[in-house]
Amino acid sequence: MQTRTPTMKTCKTLLEEFQRAPQPLRAEKLVFAGVGGRDVYNISAPFEDDGEWVIAGRVEARDSEQSEVYFFVEREGTWVPREGAPVFALQDPFVSRVHGHLVFGGVETFPHPVLHGKLYWRTVFYRGKTINELAHFFTGPDGMKDIRLVELRDGSVGVFTRPQGEKGGRGKIGFIRIGTLDELTVEAIERAPLIDGQFADEEWGGANEAHLLDNGLVGVLGHIACFDQERNRHYYPMVFAFNPDTGEASDMELIATRAHFLDGPAKRPDLTDVVFSGGLIRKGDGTAEFYAGTSDAEAQKLTIVDPFTKYERQG
Repeated sequence: MQTRTPTMKTCKTLLEEFQRAPQPLRAEKLVFAGVGGRDVYNISAPFEDDGEWVIAGRVEARDSEQSEVYFFVEREGTWVPREGAPVFALQDPFVSRVHGHLVFGGVETFPHPVLHGKLYWRTVFYRGKTINELAHFFTGPDGMKDIRLVELRDGSVGVFTRPQGEKGGRGKIGFIRIGTLDELTVEAIERAPLIDGQFADEEWGGANEAHLLDNGLVGVLGHIACFDQERNRHYYPMVFAFNPDTGEASDMELIATRAHFLDGPAKRPDLTDVVFSGGLIRKGDGTAEFYAGTSDAEAQKLTIVDPFTKYERQG
């Protein structure tokens, strides 16, 4: 990857470029049961735990934002809650593996300290050898979602952040390197510099999952989002490569749009065109399985061309 500041591209520009790129191959809805008819969306990619594949998913009634995260296992084509697994009062789960630990997290909501009747949020982290051993070890800064961790080639830990407000506007991605999970602190996250040149001020985005590539670069799966004139939200899954040694990134590019997934319901009309990146399973044959939440109501899987292969070919 050439070391340079990426070219800032809006959602509109990224969409135009994506239409000329290889398109996703096929879509499939994931079927969930055992949660009382509630929706399951904004899932993780499947990960292995105690010898079986597990998905973490946000579980929520269509008319509510009171969310729980369940761990699901597949039984005869349907994903059902894993017996005996913990349930967390969180939104938008994510998982990674760092220094032999399963690292799990999600977004915790709580009453806003200033705005009466509004909710505020923060990212919380748990770790353990298995799901049943998960124990809380860190709570991120109030008001910050999309904190993600990746173990780097030298054994250090890369931390992607997403400040909002004076530093990050509507939401931009930052990065800082720490030695161990025990060095993950609010102070470290807040001093993480932003990655240059990624988001226009009227748009926003974040990292959803980070993959260590064979050459030491980090392949980042994330999202970029914007409002239209009617204040409808548009969320697009995107990727870029990041050099943790120089702090520089490739240009972002989209990997799908909502239209590439199967039709389905939306939580609200303004969320119809929303794809929330969950995770990516690289298959080793040039393709990847992309897991995502669609329209804040369902979970789907999309088979795509592996978006990170080309970055691994670069020095």
